[in-house]
Amino acid sequence: MSDVTLTTLLELKQRGEKITMLTCYDATFAATACAAGVEILLIGDSLGMVLQVHDSTLPVTVADMAYHTAAVKRGNKGALILCDLPFMSAATLEQTYQSCTQLMQAGAHMVKLEGGAWLAEPVRLLAERGIPACVHLGLTPQSVNVFGGYKVQGRGEQQAQKMLDDALALEQAGAAMLLLECVPSELAARISRAVGIPVIGIGAGSDTDGQVLVLHDMLGLSLSGRTPKFVRNFMQGQSSIADAISLYSRSVKDQSFPAAEHEFRA
Repeated sequence: MSDVTLTTLLELKQRGEKITMLTCYDATFAATACAAGVEILLIGDSLGMVLQVHDSTLPVTVADMAYHTAAVKRGNKGALILCDLPFMSAATLEQTYQSCTQLMQAGAHMVKLEGGAWLAEPVRLLAERGIPACVHLGLTPQSVNVFGGYKVQGRGEQQAQKMLDDALALEQAGAAMLLLECVPSELAARISRAVGIPVIGIGAGSDTDGQVLVLHDMLGLSLSGRTPKFVRNFMQGQSSIADAISLYSRSVKDQSFPAAEHEFRA
């Protein structure tokens, strides 16, 4: 796979070709995902739950993220590497710069922040300093204690309009990409049409510009035994993990995933 850049992602959006993203935490899975054609490898703070077995993403540190980013970089074969800024690692501008420096030096090509329009200023300042930012809207797991649990966001016209306004403000500020989690599919479609930057969905329907899943979820691995509504087990019927990841990539591209049963409605 030739190197995937921001230009590549914009071209895919403009052509109407879906973008594939998958979480990844080590070199072996990075190489496997690249061989399957996955265009973005996300070192997600989800590692706090699937690797470290915490009950949320909050305990994850910048050092944890940098360690796994460096491991992914060593196995990467052309994908764009996106890395989460973990909980409270961007509480001030100075802290944001320091955290991003560590992650970019570890091998990230872009960082991801959770929030809303209030991130416009840090996003602008990061872009000016050569650090592309993706902003995570909707269900932002670092705010689970504010939301009162893992709940669909953007239901109701007022909430929906605010999320759309946030998306437009963040694009204007220089955000390179948006990620929508657990958002009604109709709203996700509106946002994807309204902005010129790529919009990736997880539990946000099929009309976003691309899809992401947590690696362990799409392989049917769950310590809790619970499977989120938006997840499909791609290991079913496959003889290897490599085949399952290839099926995921093809299913996103041909738009057979996500299906109606994976979507939320307003």
